[in-house]
Amino acid sequence: MPSRSLFATRFYEDNIGDDALVAELEDAVRALAAEDMAGRRWSREHGYRGYTSYASLADLPLRDPRFADLVRIINRHVARFARDCAFELGGRKLKLDSLWVNLLKPGGMHSGHIHPHSVVSGTVYIAVPPGAGALKLEDPRLTMMMAAPQRTADAPEDLQTFVRAEPAPGTIFLWESWLRHEVLSGDGKPDRISISFNYR
Repeated sequence: MPSRSLFATRFYEDNIGDDALVAELEDAVRALAAEDMAGRRWSREHGYRGYTSYASLADLPLRDPRFADLVRIINRHVARFARDCAFELGGRKLKLDSLWVNLLKPGGMHSGHIHPHSVVSGTVYIAVPPGAGALKLEDPRLTMMMAAPQRTADAPEDLQTFVRAEPAPGTIFLWESWLRHEVLSGDGKPDRISISFNYR
């Protein structure tokens, strides 16, 4: 075939491989959602349907050893993803910059956004009820396509304008922080729980 793909966008998906830790983290997130009054207030004031520690707690791996255990696992996945992306790091490693929890109530969503000032971003999924919203990823060239026609419904995934990634408990997703993404609203009844992070 005379055409070839250029300028690849990498997306990483794996499982952290520790079901016991996933269960412990669910307990930890639910405890934070009950106790973190500043986070609950911020979530309410910003229309977040549920609870996030995004603006209230910046020390989760120091506060709770269960989060520190998770960070050690994430570090290995991020190092692997950095190699997949062929990052020239000059012998250094990417370093965790921030980590926060998300507890979305039924119908909750998170509109399209990027993570400025980071290199790699990601999420580990703790509780994913049936019908929970997927992670929706957007082709970064979308704003420059101008008169381009839409893709056919059966186009290969690497040619789709939007790709939906469906997680399960224990799934880890990683992407470069400039990749625009959103959490779709779902109709799953129990809470959707995840832990998100940025590396610099």
